[in-house]
This record gives sequence, C-alpha cells and structure tokens, in this order.
Amino acid sequence: MMRSGRDKYLLNKGAPWSPGRIGIIGSGSWATALAKILLTTQEEVNWYFRFRETVKRFQASGHNPSYLTSVEFDTDRINFYTDIPSIVENSDTLLLVTPSPYIKGVLERAKPGTLKDKFIINAIKGIITDEYVLITEYLMERYGLPKEQLGVVSGPCHAEEVALERLSYLTVATADLTKAEVLKGVFEGEFVSCKVSSDLTGIEYSSVMKNIYAIMAGVCQGLRMGDNFQAVLLSNAAAEIDLLLNRVSSNAVRKITDSVYLGDLMVTAYSRYSRNRTLGTLIGRGYSVKQAQLEMEMVAEGYYGTKCIHEVNKDLGLELPIAEAAYDILYRRADPAEKILELSQKLT
Repeated sequence: MMRSGRDKYLLNKGAPWSPGRIGIIGSGSWATALAKILLTTQEEVNWYFRFRETVKRFQASGHNPSYLTSVEFDTDRINFYTDIPSIVENSDTLLLVTPSPYIKGVLERAKPGTLKDKFIINAIKGIITDEYVLITEYLMERYGLPKEQLGVVSGPCHAEEVALERLSYLTVATADLTKAEVLKGVFEGEFVSCKVSSDLTGIEYSSVMKNIYAIMAGVCQGLRMGDNFQAVLLSNAAAEIDLLLNRVSSNAVRKITDSVYLGDLMVTAYSRYSRNRTLGTLIGRGYSVKQAQLEMEMVAEGYYGTKCIHEVNKDLGLELPIAEAAYDILYRRADPAEKILELSQKLT
C-alpha cells in the first residue's frame, strides 16, 4: 500500500528531518508561484482555496482561474482543500501565503492544538496587523510553537517572473541550518536558485520594510522625481533597514547587501510587477490612498507594514525618516509632494 506524506513523515522520526507533505495556505499570485516551484521537486502538494467554485474552475481548466493564469498545473498532483482544519490535519509542513491582514483569522480556524506538531514556513511579507508582531513571533506566542518548528522564505522573487520561468532567487531561513538545507532542496530547481540562512527575524522585518520603501519609490515615480533621486532614496532606505535589523536582532553573519535584503528591496521598488510601487505611483499621481487601493483590487502589504513599523519604532526610537514620511502620507494624509520635498533635505 502506498504510504501518505503523513506516514512518510512519521517514519522519518529519528531519521534526517523531512518536511513531509506540504500544505499551501493561500491562493493568490505568490501562492501560485510557490506551488509551481514546489511541484518541480515534490510529487504532490496540498493547497487551500477559500471557495469551492474556484477549485472547480481550477480542476476544469488546469490553472488558477484568478492568478497567474498562464501557469498550467497537473491537477492530479494537487490535493485541493476548502477548509483549514482538513489541510492542517493532512499536512506536515504548512506554507503560509495569505495576506497579513487575514492570516490571524485563517489560523484561528484550525482545530485547537493541531498546529503544535507542524513545521510552518512564513512566506508572507507582512506583520500581524493589529498586534504589530512578526508572523513567527505570533506563532510562538499564540500557539506555543518553538522557533525550531518555524521557517521563512523570501525573495527577491516576483511571482510573475516565476510564471515565465525566469531565473529567480529565494532564501530559506530556519533556526536549524540543517533544516534550511533540506528546504533548499525543496525550493531549488531549474529556474530557482536558493540560499540558506538562520536570520528569521532579520529577513521577516526586512521583508516588511522593503514594501514601505517600494511605496515611497512609487510616490516619487508618480511625482516624476527622476531616477537620480530614487537612487538616493533607496540607498537611504537600505540604511534604515540595516539600522532597524541591527537593533531588533543581532546577527554576526548578516550583510545588508545580500539578495534577501538589498535585492528584495530593489526589485520591489523598481519592478513593474510590484503592488507596493503601484500603490505609491497612484498616490504620487494624485489618487487618495483609498482610491489607489480600490483601483488596484489587490493587497499592498506595505500599507499595513507602514503602520506596524511606526508602532514598533515607538519603542525603538530610531531615526527612520523615509518610513515616517510614508506613515505621514498613508495615515496622516500628508501631501505627497510636500512630504517628499521635506524628506529630500534629510537624505544623504
């Protein structure tokens, strides 16, 4: 009899660690890209969708009907789920790819105690929006998961370029680098290069912050500030990220120039695929924040991340002029042109 992924996971207790059967929680473009990547190395994946109708359309067409529709899937290798308790029960490793404003509610639908023996990988570039804590911090505090059962995967890696099978780069971070090496083999393939790290906290905070600066780069684009100014803006943004990371999490091997920090900042700030840059561009062109969000019809994580970093920095007291300018524009309705002019006097 063929053993399930769960059975294989249990048989590996005491043997080299294995992620077992992987369940993807999320159905947007990034989740779809990660599913494409995983199915180059895994026999099958579990995948959660909110609506049964979406699953039916996916099974009939062979592609996600709403995101990255050019990516074809062998649906026989996908176990579709529309309820959280079932996918949690039937997965050994959970890959979280739900937008940050919704992940708390999604996790709360799992049966009590069922997350405690799962390995959970955070692929969300955001913070728990009403508590201002990282996703991994929330999992440790709310569900009692040890850090050894948590991982993070981050870019620079745009979903749209994964769909086109353009060479992309990921970094997988776990507290135990031996697990990171195993996960590297899960994510690495013909068009994906993968590095390993132990800097969970640094990578999560950097992933949140780079979205803020991408919004600001978009604002400058909308205001037609030019490439010279944006280069200065982003070099200062990298310094702000480095400043905060060194305060919240000392890590002797961290280099801000590594692709998971600086590279992710650059691609999010410059790429036409970036939701956060798009949000900022619309605001720079004169849209209100609400109008810009409605125009996009997608979640720009930087909007929520901006408030979170503002709240976190109340305790840290760091000089983060670009992040604070973003807060002023997004939450205090400051005039973008006036705020960028004011900010330009502070950049070096």
